[in-house]
Amino acid sequence: MRPFHRLLLTSLFIAGASIAAAQDATTVQIPAFVLPESNQLSEEARAVLARMEEARAPDLKGDIKRQREFYGRYNDDRLAEMRRSFATREERTTLGGVPVHIVTPGVGPSRANAARVLINVHGGAFMWGSGSGALVEAIPLAATMGVKVVTVDYRLAPEHRYPAASQDVTAVYRALLKTYRPENVGIYGCSAGGVITAQSVAWIRREGLPRPGAIATLCGTGAPYSGDSIILSGPLGGNAPTVSGPLPDVLPTSYMSGVAASDGAAYPLLSETETAAFPPTLMLAGGRDFAASALTLAHRRLAAAHVRSELYLFDGLPHAFFVWPDMPESHEAYRVIANFFDRHLGKRKR
Repeated sequence: MRPFHRLLLTSLFIAGASIAAAQDATTVQIPAFVLPESNQLSEEARAVLARMEEARAPDLKGDIKRQREFYGRYNDDRLAEMRRSFATREERTTLGGVPVHIVTPGVGPSRANAARVLINVHGGAFMWGSGSGALVEAIPLAATMGVKVVTVDYRLAPEHRYPAASQDVTAVYRALLKTYRPENVGIYGCSAGGVITAQSVAWIRREGLPRPGAIATLCGTGAPYSGDSIILSGPLGGNAPTVSGPLPDVLPTSYMSGVAASDGAAYPLLSETETAAFPPTLMLAGGRDFAASALTLAHRRLAAAHVRSELYLFDGLPHAFFVWPDMPESHEAYRVIANFFDRHLGKRKR
């Protein structure tokens, strides 16, 4: 049985063979048990999960140089898979003084999307992901939707801290507004890129610019990690819990160091004012993603603020599963994202 099948919740006071209340009535004891693969998974997904296990990062002990080298190779491998699946063209340039890749479908943007553009904000724990990591996120959307995608090589931590990435995304957005109407611009990102996407909406508002037509925060969003998923996701993947004890009220990353949870541009989904100003928002993740709980809470807060929003959780799949294109679930995710932007870009503001 592969490690990611196992659910060993030792950090949650596992004891006995039945669920019982712990001393704190809000905490439960969960017995150890074997969690099989979700029966919703395709055969291709099961094979990819085995490959994910083989590609898992070793303990790099927080060495940023080794982390960047490892994830650079990891993203190069995913990029080769994307290029086998999709035909696109890429151009390296700058917009608003920020390095970007412009990714277009091999046959060019579709006629319906000639006046539209997407901005991609890559993932990578705020510390890596430029280059091949960004292209891995841009290529499938450019090809699936038939639209131009501009990836932003924003400044990375630990050399830079918040709001450097928001400033870089806003600079690219400002430059694109010279050619595109704001309602025809979409912004999306995965993991740290999902957080920065949400933050950038608030930063764009702070800069007095019109808001984009729609956004997608994938596997991360504009709020601290919260809920059960941040604790359960490690054991669900055959690892130790991601955290133990009370969750911090801010993201525990050097990029956000020293930024208070009360900063509405840094944590916009904790601010009623910023949340209400969001454009239509798509949230998507794997059901075994550490960010799943935060996304469900964000969806509820957006709904309460009467912001059009959609949430998709793909059962049995981990964080950022769709960077692996060799399974139908990933292609379904690309279609969900493309269809969301197709329905919302170019629409009048509510």
